Amino acid sequence: MRLLIVDDEVIIRNGLSTVINWQELGFELLSPAASAEEALSRFQQEKPHIVLTDIHMTGMNGLELAAELKKQMPDTEVIILTGYDTFTYAQQAIREGVSDYLLKMSRPEEIIMAAMKAKQRIVAKQQSKKQDIQSRIALRDQLLERLLTEGERKGPLADAIGELLPLLAEEEQLYQVLLLAASGWGDDAYHVSLAQFAVSNMVQELIEGEALLRKDHIVLAIRHDAARPFHIELERISRKLKCKLFTAAGSVGAGRAHLQQSYVEAAYAFTFHWIAGEDAQLSFEDVRARKGGRTVCSQEDETLLVAVLKSGSAIELRRWVDAAVAVQLADDQLTPDSLHAYLHSIVISGHRWLERALQAVGEAASPSDEHGQELLARSKSPQEALFNQLAAVMDIYREHVTGERVPYVKRAVAFIADNLDKNLTLQQVAKHVHLNPNHFSEVFKRETGLTYIEFVTKERMRRAMELLKQSPAKISEIAGLVGYEDVKYFSQLFKKTTGKTPSEYRLNT
Repeated sequence: MRLLIVDDEVIIRNGLSTVINWQELGFELLSPAASAEEALSRFQQEKPHIVLTDIHMTGMNGLELAAELKKQMPDTEVIILTGYDTFTYAQQAIREGVSDYLLKMSRPEEIIMAAMKAKQRIVAKQQSKKQDIQSRIALRDQLLERLLTEGERKGPLADAIGELLPLLAEEEQLYQVLLLAASGWGDDAYHVSLAQFAVSNMVQELIEGEALLRKDHIVLAIRHDAARPFHIELERISRKLKCKLFTAAGSVGAGRAHLQQSYVEAAYAFTFHWIAGEDAQLSFEDVRARKGGRTVCSQEDETLLVAVLKSGSAIELRRWVDAAVAVQLADDQLTPDSLHAYLHSIVISGHRWLERALQAVGEAASPSDEHGQELLARSKSPQEALFNQLAAVMDIYREHVTGERVPYVKRAVAFIADNLDKNLTLQQVAKHVHLNPNHFSEVFKRETGLTYIEFVTKERMRRAMELLKQSPAKISEIAGLVGYEDVKYFSQLFKKTTGKTPSEYRLNT
């Protein structure tokens, strides 16, 4: 909180600046001003929250300064510190909105108390304003949500459209609803949310409309402008933010009454996000006539699938999955539901074959009610979801039917052992063995009994113990040889693992 001292006497300015430790009290002490005129000239740039000023100064006096400050920024707290204890001055100070009136003979603790009270009043005002803004935003979002999902209805909330949704206030205007999904900043929830937020902010700057920010997409009700197509602005946003934008558009219609229909259309087009790609632009007209593609895999598909699963090759499985999905995506009648049904039928076929193979060697079959749950979520691309499901089938077959452990886990362990001195991520190891990181993580833990991080840490500590026994190298050098740049962090991990610091371990072995 910024505080400005104003006094034409240098001894007073210096005394108030040094006698009280303002920083310790939570204030940023600005350079004191030698006159009211100087304070005013700096006011707009420095924007002090609290002004501590004398009354009698050369030129403009403190009360005149207080009046002017209150005009420019009413929330500024002004504290008068003067040598004149007169009722007239006190009355005028109250009229000018002065927060407190102290004598220069006041003790430092009295001045501190006045400043702290002023600070509390400012914080209270800020919190109140914040709550008002949050309430207004919540009410505005509620109104927009209702307009889109339920249509316009009479009532107190509808009467507030002009105030809360000014860009949707013109009844005869042409409107259209868009659904946008940003990607490319990261797959975790935090980065997905951050990307949507950044796009939402830019959209409202460049396109005339009202936006509603949801967890994984943005709903945008726009004023249709044929002379300025929205896709041009969206392409600018995508380039500037270095992200991909999927756009689903409803139809254009007159008046707010059309918003609900346009939203339903855009929402349907948005379901194609799963199969259209991260930077596609679809309108309801593009997909409304689609009747759906194949929903069941053929006997030929199943025969080829079984051959790939028996081969045990993750690379061959990846190729087969990519080719099978590509054929479906090329169908101009494809819908998300028909593709989901087709892929689900492939997963069921794979599990049925696995169950027959397990029964043939006297193994219990896996429960079938979980087949395809990842596909049902549609949270991954069709290729990734299908590959993960079938790779799990392949792993079970190799382990329980052929008696082999998953070979790529052995290759991964060898790769980790050769690269302990590097910043080796799970994604890099998964790429080395040609597997999806999520699937690799699950199988790795199942095979080793440890998570990837736990395994790498254990191996690094094992290597460090060997080096400490065999090598005279410095602790910092050994830390580097097992992949730790921060020696302190390495020592903490080593003690947590062995119960001794690296130095203690070396001395005792």
